[in-house]
Amino acid sequence: MSSLVLTGDTSGQVTLAAPAVAGTNTLTLQAATATSSVNVLGTAVASTSGTSIDFTALPSWVKRITVMFSGVSLSGTSYVMVQLGTSAGIAATGYLSYGGQTPTALGTAATTGMLMPFTGANFLRYGSMTLFSFSGNTWLSSFSVGGDSAGSGFGACGGGNVTLAGTLDRIRITTLNGTDTFDAGTVNIMYEG
Repeated sequence: MSSLVLTGDTSGQVTLAAPAVAGTNTLTLQAATATSSVNVLGTAVASTSGTSIDFTALPSWVKRITVMFSGVSLSGTSYVMVQLGTSAGIAATGYLSYGGQTPTALGTAATTGMLMPFTGANFLRYGSMTLFSFSGNTWLSSFSVGGDSAGSGFGACGGGNVTLAGTLDRIRITTLNGTDTFDAGTVNIMYEG
């Protein structure tokens, strides 16, 4: 037999083909509830009001989270910041986060979240921050974002780390000063094992 076709319960099919060389080959299929390499796109949330946006109930098997920003703006000149959390709540300390904005070469550090320094009221931010599980409950971040204000282009990049007291199950998108409000755009996340 050179191939085997498996038909799904409702639609689609999978074809397994034997290699054209002699020997024994083993393919192990994951269970339907497998948690590795599963990509899940969240539900986009309008970033048009409030001081924070939460994504909760993240599964324990998550190893990478991409936070996406489309035209996100703040009411003031604070920075956007991402905080991670566990079932005990959002962690607001213990971060080492750094970033810089061009063309001003503005460098900034923060200990209260994964900072995304990109300042200016009505600056529209486009880009993403990726959070990586490094080891245990230690998470790293890397971000790249660009945007404009009144036709002037800007960009920023940076990264950081934090070790949580437990398993990550939520993230919060907020601001460094905690008082500026979101006034434009949309945010979403994608996570994977």
